[in-house]
Amino acid sequence: MTDETREALIRELLPLVKRIARRISRLVPCDYDDLVGDGSIGLIRAVDNYDPSRGTSLEHYARHLISGAMLNGIRRMDPVSERTRRAMRDGEIERYQIAGERGAVPSMEEMERRRPGFLRATAAVTLGVPLSLDRPLPEGERLARDWSGDPAQILAARGEREAIGELVDALPLRQRQVIRGHYYGECSLREVGRRMQISPQRASQLHIAAMKKLRRSIRAAAR
Repeated sequence: MTDETREALIRELLPLVKRIARRISRLVPCDYDDLVGDGSIGLIRAVDNYDPSRGTSLEHYARHLISGAMLNGIRRMDPVSERTRRAMRDGEIERYQIAGERGAVPSMEEMERRRPGFLRATAAVTLGVPLSLDRPLPEGERLARDWSGDPAQILAARGEREAIGELVDALPLRQRQVIRGHYYGECSLREVGRRMQISPQRASQLHIAAMKKLRRSIRAAAR
């Protein structure tokens, strides 16, 4: 394949990258431009490695590599490991299975005795996503108001929210501005960069650095 043919194929399939990025950005709270960047790398890899003898079209092959590259980019930004998230999910599933049998939800302390590390995993997941308390829940999610809940759990949840705010407040000024603008202000990194009069690339760098600092703080708090 000549360089001219390779470049022409990449340009031809670039709209596919943008379509997939738009679809994923509607499903997952992430930056559209970051998705396009990761997807473009997947597209280049697809063009370079495509083998027509395998009986599939280049577009079909590229679609899988583009989506995979975007999802890998999203995973890299997650401050909480999949192992920790799984520990929390499995614990919550067991907790509500027990609640169905008893008619009452077991306490977090009981679940910690049943599953050592459950409290630490729950705290890490809760603190690992610096979302605004004023933002709506993701589409399809509902949260019933239960004013009869355990006061200790209500206070614990309030403490976790305050801890998130304190961790964000402790960031350097420009990193704090990026985090608050992106997550609390619901702006893309490009828009945050425009408001701060910096490039989208610099805004992305500040975002990554801030997430690393938050990740270290969260791990320290969970110990």
